[in-house]
Amino acid sequence: MNRMLKVALLCGLAVTVASCGTVRRSLPFGLGGKEGPQATATSGTRISVLEFEQQLTPAASLSGRDFFIPGPQAITAWTQPGGTAENLVEHVIAGADFTVAWKRDIGAGSSKTREIMAPVVADNNRIFVLDGESTVTAVDAGTGATAWRVNLHPAGRERGGFGGGVAVGGGKVFVASGYRTMTALDQVTGAVLWTSPVEVPIHGAPTVSGQRVYVVDVENQLYAFNTETGLQDWSYRGIPEPARTMRAASPAVTGDTVIAPFSSGEVVAVRASTGQSMWQQVLSRTSRTSALSEIRDIAARPVISRGMVYAVSHSGVLAAMDIRSGSPKWTLPIGGVSAPLPVGEVVYVVSKEGELTVVNRDSGLVYWTRNLNEGRVRQEGGVFGFFDHTVRPVWSGPILASNRLVLANSEGEVVAFDPKTGALLSTLKVGAPVYVSPSAYNGALYVLTEAGQLVSIR
Repeated sequence: MNRMLKVALLCGLAVTVASCGTVRRSLPFGLGGKEGPQATATSGTRISVLEFEQQLTPAASLSGRDFFIPGPQAITAWTQPGGTAENLVEHVIAGADFTVAWKRDIGAGSSKTREIMAPVVADNNRIFVLDGESTVTAVDAGTGATAWRVNLHPAGRERGGFGGGVAVGGGKVFVASGYRTMTALDQVTGAVLWTSPVEVPIHGAPTVSGQRVYVVDVENQLYAFNTETGLQDWSYRGIPEPARTMRAASPAVTGDTVIAPFSSGEVVAVRASTGQSMWQQVLSRTSRTSALSEIRDIAARPVISRGMVYAVSHSGVLAAMDIRSGSPKWTLPIGGVSAPLPVGEVVYVVSKEGELTVVNRDSGLVYWTRNLNEGRVRQEGGVFGFFDHTVRPVWSGPILASNRLVLANSEGEVVAFDPKTGALLSTLKVGAPVYVSPSAYNGALYVLTEAGQLVSIR
């Protein structure tokens, strides 16, 4: 199609839609013509649809008030996707200089047919990471040198097995795969100890606690495997929900309680010993102004802290729930895909729109919010200014490390903020987008990029 024909088609489209008053007034070159008589709305009470939405605003009673956060602690193991089985590590000593120590290629990055979705785990001076093609690599935590590499990609399967993740426990590396398997590897050698097939793909990383490893598949079935034999001890089936995000969450475990997140918007508590249901809560909020709120997926890891469960859904609910009954202590209209972080007296959470919010742990009142995407939003695509779309960075995290609140984003940045004020402190470029939350181990932060690079930040 030549250029003249393209211009003619564009002009024809402009004339066609010119009857719409809003569009007509925005068209160039007077294509909308003169406005004719306009109907005038009758007087009366008008109610904006936005008034149906609960607004998130800082509490006047907390304005200017300080809050307590504990000092940083040394972390000598990050064995689970969220650091511990509870998916909670409050404040770590890591990345004190906030400089890149090294970068290492660990395998295939993300593409149209594969996705890097697995958080980094670490133990016994090794970092364990899963690439976009189900290859597990163990590297030296100090130097990044490869200790071993195991490809779990099934023979004859070319694509469709993206996702999964890793966890470490009892001398084993447990690997969940989009190729419908759970596998245990020897932590020292990488030798395959057992493999158990499942019916549907697994996109989330597993969680290990005691003699069981827990994982959720894409049809909202929670499995419990025996860590020694690989046999399935029990399973719990939630409500299937096909509408979901590309991210996937890991269960949280404490004592005899497993908290599982499902794409249906359900948070379910089951007994670790039997799989028996204890309670369910649905974190779903339909918005009159956003069709994406219909995606109820809980793609962020639930977090267990001080007898409470903190969870956030894509559709716009952040909730603090009693772990014994599931009863919400408070809820806020925040939608997110990264795990909330309870620390000291507050809870940090970043929304899918890129707003960082600090919430009082007890009351649910908001201290402050910060728009992380201020100055970062841009328009891309389109023709002559038409049909473009808005692009804004996607953020992952946070983690509180050496008195910095650290997040990564899809612009290839790792960014540090003041945890008390939200002020920007430092920015590091890591060379490729990051959609996985940073991990910490032995004084360093570890970030896995979409290009399949592991980055150590000291």
